[in-house]
Amino acid sequence: MAATSSLKSSLLLPSTISDFSGAAAAVSISTQKRRSRGARVQVSAAADSKNILVMGGTRFIGVFLSRLLVKEGHQVTLFTRGKAPITQQLPGESDAEYADFSSKVLHLKGDRQDFEFVKTSLAANGYDVVYDINGREAVQVEPIIEALPNLQQYIYCSSAGVYLKSDILPHCEVDAVDPKSRHKGKLETESLLTSRGVNWTSIRPVYIYGPLNYNPVEEWFFHRLKAGRPIPIPGAGNQITQLGHVKDLARAFNLVLGNPKASKQIFNISGAKYVTFDGLARACAKAGGFPEPELVHYNPKEFDFGKKKAFPFRDQHFFASVEKATSELGWTPEFDLVQGLTNSYNLDFGRGTFRKEADFTTDDMILDKKLATV
Repeated sequence: MAATSSLKSSLLLPSTISDFSGAAAAVSISTQKRRSRGARVQVSAAADSKNILVMGGTRFIGVFLSRLLVKEGHQVTLFTRGKAPITQQLPGESDAEYADFSSKVLHLKGDRQDFEFVKTSLAANGYDVVYDINGREAVQVEPIIEALPNLQQYIYCSSAGVYLKSDILPHCEVDAVDPKSRHKGKLETESLLTSRGVNWTSIRPVYIYGPLNYNPVEEWFFHRLKAGRPIPIPGAGNQITQLGHVKDLARAFNLVLGNPKASKQIFNISGAKYVTFDGLARACAKAGGFPEPELVHYNPKEFDFGKKKAFPFRDQHFFASVEKATSELGWTPEFDLVQGLTNSYNLDFGRGTFRKEADFTTDDMILDKKLATV
């Protein structure tokens, strides 16, 4: 018992307080030391409080999810490699709110590809629930299951990208999946969880957007709008797609926790409405307070972009039904598309923060060819 207690206290560390840009904020070393002396930081004495491990949690989805979990009185540990700040203050979050969150969340530093470390460290801490936000392959999940024989629930972030391309839309949870999808590892993970008898829940988002988004979704449009450039859109621009705000996604993840209706179930999560590519460009302009954008349509087959991606969405109709989550979980999105894009712009890009620098290389290829044919 003493050895186990020692292992726990050596592995679990309080989170590092940081600001929104990722720079470390000043923290009293003595306070940090006092906080780390016990094996755990007590968050709540509530009977339904869970000891939760979040695999990932410092980039996007987990940033918002972990806050919801801590607010509900759960003990939350983030498992990361420790290369990025463990916490960051969000725009609109008060100093007091941030300090409270940072004082309660714990950090387990490690590489999830180090399967022996995963099994040893997780077994020592005996988590009740695992939120796997960044798992891509079933082989990454097996050691977690082996380490936690008394696990109450495994909540997995899958993807609507697993569905087989179809002429009949929207995609529903019972639809055929594509075993050759680039997300096949997520399909194999869902199969593993089923075969091992784990109480699991899988969430399949479509496109996710919102503050801190590390995928160039809305940011791609905002860069072009800010620069006053035309927006190149493949085809006729009437391809229908779907976006869901990260905060709505985090709420869905929270709702399935301990929910009997979510046991061994899959839920699509995204926005309530669909949008065309052209409509999305206009919605981004409205959200950022930009003039009506000039849209330039092109045929992708006429270009060789090499390894560069000319447009951030798959060039097809791609959207999913969220009716199951609405009817069975009582979940509904709080953000409509323009509201959500406005929230993302005001709390991120509009403040001068973004993940990727603007690259207009492929835009110029498209625009040059258009000019040449005029």
